[in-house]
Amino acid sequence: MGSIEEKIIKAGFTLPQLSAVAGLYSPAMRTGNLVYTSGQLPLRNGKLVEPGGKGRVNDVNIEDAVHASKVALLNALAAIKSITGTLDSIERVVKLTLYVASEYLFSSQHLVANGASSLLHEIFGELGVHTRSAVGVAELPLNASLELELIVQCKFPILQ
Repeated sequence: MGSIEEKIIKAGFTLPQLSAVAGLYSPAMRTGNLVYTSGQLPLRNGKLVEPGGKGRVNDVNIEDAVHASKVALLNALAAIKSITGTLDSIERVVKLTLYVASEYLFSSQHLVANGASSLLHEIFGELGVHTRSAVGVAELPLNASLELELIVQCKFPILQ
């Protein structure tokens, strides 16, 4: 079966290092057995993965945006690992929210979100099936093409 990180590698990706925080917030936070991530941008090695280089998604660069959603998802998983110590503690993916910086009349945010959703399913199988929102917005921080939030349910040791 293999670890979650081995499954990420098998899917053709690697789990990145957690990005430095650029404000007064935490990249992820645990409450009970849930871990919530802050919005994660599609950053790789500190640089944005930008569809078309301009930030806004349209029908021409949708495939680039699908890839960017996978990059943002990997950043969310790195944030979760910073809380759990291992991704193997994830019992279920609960919710994915994707904000897409969209051109006027672009209405395929759900297709962009399918990139992250399909990678979650590839990594976690049926436990990766989740609820989801895909929302079009005018602008995002740093002129990013998208921002992704993730909620997962984890198993934690019982503290006595």
